[in-house]
Amino acid sequence: MDFKDDRFMTALALCVVAFVVAQALFFMVRAIKRARELGIEKSTIKNTIISSSLFTVAPAIGIVATVLTLAAGLGYVLPWIRLSVIGNISYEVTAATSAVDAFGLKGGIANPITDPKVFSTIAWVMTLGSMMPLILTPLFLKKIQGRVGKAVSGNKAWADVMSAAAFIGLIAAFVARAIAGQGEKTVTGDGAGTLSVCALVFSIIIMLILSKLAEKPKMKWLESFAMPLSMIGAMVLVVVMAQVLPHDIAFLEWRG
Repeated sequence: MDFKDDRFMTALALCVVAFVVAQALFFMVRAIKRARELGIEKSTIKNTIISSSLFTVAPAIGIVATVLTLAAGLGYVLPWIRLSVIGNISYEVTAATSAVDAFGLKGGIANPITDPKVFSTIAWVMTLGSMMPLILTPLFLKKIQGRVGKAVSGNKAWADVMSAAAFIGLIAAFVARAIAGQGEKTVTGDGAGTLSVCALVFSIIIMLILSKLAEKPKMKWLESFAMPLSMIGAMVLVVVMAQVLPHDIAFLEWRG
């Protein structure tokens, strides 16, 4: 059995998931108890629990997509552990790729990691990096919020610009990677090419369609599902494109 998905790793994952679930149940029970003390009706409590449960489906779809992305190189268990606690596709993939690059391995996490030392390093990088927000937030968030609040209190438009600029910068990084990202020349599908651009275009089109549909009153629930559905839809369509298009066109890379 592959060490990445052996019994020890599976048992470790189950322990982490059990802790996360127990923590969620603990706070849910306390919240229900407090709601009853405040005199909130049972129907309201029930509806809140149901709506909250449904709301978690959308992020879960995105998490599954991230696990599948990382599974090729890291197996299923480590991504499962990481994303059961904290993390997202932009950080986890970047951290894992950086750790692989430090060892000089070609192909990034697209190829299976067979060296336990490399695998262990990736796990440490992914974990330690995610711990920093948990440490820095309680120590410095209040001070940062205070200074940012003072900077934008007199100009709300400036606050909107800062927020929009940060979001656009994040999106631009992913767009640039799809159009001009350079991969290893020896690894097919690692750099920018036909399939990466197709994934970008398909995800944008699906997102625009879902966003438009979500504007309708009866389709408001699509807002929470738009991003994960766009990701999965683009992935499916790219797989179809890879099978339908001639090999030389489908796997053409101008930055491979």
